Amino acid sequence: MSQTINQALETTQRSWNAAASEWDADALAALYTEDAVLFGGLPGQSIGREAVRGYFGSYTGVLASTSLTLFDQVLMELGPELYFAQGYCRFEFMHVSGKRSSTVMRTTWVLVQHDGNWRIRLHHFSTTPERPPID
Repeated sequence: MSQTINQALETTQRSWNAAASEWDADALAALYTEDAVLFGGLPGQSIGREAVRGYFGSYTGVLASTSLTLFDQVLMELGPELYFAQGYCRFEFMHVSGKRSSTVMRTTWVLVQHDGNWRIRLHHFSTTPERPPID
């Protein structure tokens, strides 16, 4: 039985947080499709699951754990079991040094059901500009 868009987003957020609770790059990458595209907090984009794994792996030894809370999400059904979610998130970071930090970012995910599991096909998280970038 198909989940609603809200259930799909909640399931994906729970799975993402479970993988990030011990900062497991392999478990995080497994949440993405083989052809996923990711814009994250580093320069460049990651295309494909192996590149996504490399992106998350670049934080190994820096982050001990992370939690993600999505909010103010606009949800759209793009097709059967294909959903779009865009809004904001709050990240809570625990660094391996013991330092804690947090940030709020803009978020976009495209979720697709694959083999009975929700996977992230597109991930774009970015900071909110202080002013339009037209200078």
